[in-house]
Amino acid sequence: MNATRRMAGLAIIMGLCLVGTNAAKLAAQGTGGAAGQAQGSSAGGCAGGKGYTMAEYNAEQAAAAEKNPQAQQKLLDDFVAKYPNSCLLNYVYPLYYQNYAAQKNFPRVVEYANKELAAPGISPTDRYQAYGAIAYAFNNTQNPDAAFAKSVYQAMLDGIKAVDALPNPGVDEAKFKEEKQKVILGFNGTAATAAMAAKMYPEAIQMYKAILATNPDDFVSSYQSGRAYSALTPPQPLDALWSYARAATSKNATETQSKQVKAYIPKVITNYQGGTVCDALTQAETNELLQLASTSVDRPTSYKLFSGADLDAARGSMTIASVVTDLKAGGDKAKLTWTAGCGLEFPDVPSKILSVDAGPETITLKLAFVTSDAEFEAATSPDMEVKIKTTDQPDAAKLEKDNAMRFTGTLESYDPDPAFMLHWDKAKVNEEDLPKPGKKPAPKKPTAKKPS
Repeated sequence: MNATRRMAGLAIIMGLCLVGTNAAKLAAQGTGGAAGQAQGSSAGGCAGGKGYTMAEYNAEQAAAAEKNPQAQQKLLDDFVAKYPNSCLLNYVYPLYYQNYAAQKNFPRVVEYANKELAAPGISPTDRYQAYGAIAYAFNNTQNPDAAFAKSVYQAMLDGIKAVDALPNPGVDEAKFKEEKQKVILGFNGTAATAAMAAKMYPEAIQMYKAILATNPDDFVSSYQSGRAYSALTPPQPLDALWSYARAATSKNATETQSKQVKAYIPKVITNYQGGTVCDALTQAETNELLQLASTSVDRPTSYKLFSGADLDAARGSMTIASVVTDLKAGGDKAKLTWTAGCGLEFPDVPSKILSVDAGPETITLKLAFVTSDAEFEAATSPDMEVKIKTTDQPDAAKLEKDNAMRFTGTLESYDPDPAFMLHWDKAKVNEEDLPKPGKKPAPKKPTAKKPS
């Protein structure tokens, strides 16, 4: 993300070149005519009618013309020492922050940009350029402290006002507005980054929203919004998930960025749901979220995910009998029950054997879930498919049709009505129900128990 921040600073500097002029040119425009007509010691005037001498003007011009950063810095220091109250300081301060930018001394860039902003009579372009310098310095500062970041956040808000106040320098009005909008987006991005660094998360979210209102496919703003929502007190995990999904499906995301965020989203969902044990369900929730989020920047209130507290409450009274009843009923109750029950292991599930398919590695049983003699006698169609590893229980291949049995297994998936079917994995038949020489058929009315 540091590279992105530096690019944001570069975008602002490029904007400066498009709509502004450099400090040296401003100095020449503001003083050249008067200096050429000067008599005696008075060379011309600055804003507000304050005068300056030819010596001041020549010293400022010499500093502006110097290309070597160290030599220029000495000339600037000499100017300030000799003319501490000169009205030409308005042009000297930009030379300072440009000089320090070239030397990558970003704290001094900010220092002299702020001096420029505090100077009397600076032009709208001067003001805008100073805020641009602050943005550039911040976006190139590694690990800025909270106090600095907070000051930059406010500076960027003021910078946006300064951009609005810029006069058209004589270019096409539509083009001018377009370039100003680009710079405003740059200031918004810097403000958002500064707010994040200062842990001002609500403010960061507002800045990211401002960017996304203009550029809904901005990957960084979507991803960072997710981080900000997660850091709120209390966190807003659903809005965070929506933002991450927006980032993952952004047209501006690289393939690597998209893959990384898509791999991260299931982890966030699992954490929100208290450690979901069903990977297939989590992936299905992720896929649904990615599809929905690609259509809207803001999360609709209709988008919900069950929380860990919701799922724990549902599991509290859950039995395999209640799971079957709820899933067959469909609707929101079925969705809650399945989210809570998927991946759980249920013990001693009572059933009637309807078919046995003994493969070399897996024994597949088609069973009917039954809880009474009447259900056992009436059962003719399977509603459960159970897989048992042949190496775990080879005797399960000898189970016979129409007998009763109990098994312990993990709920893997289910098919809803009208072809309702529960799919079980990692199953084992109750040892008492496995066929043995001389053993009587298993009891027909085993009771349903809670999952373990």
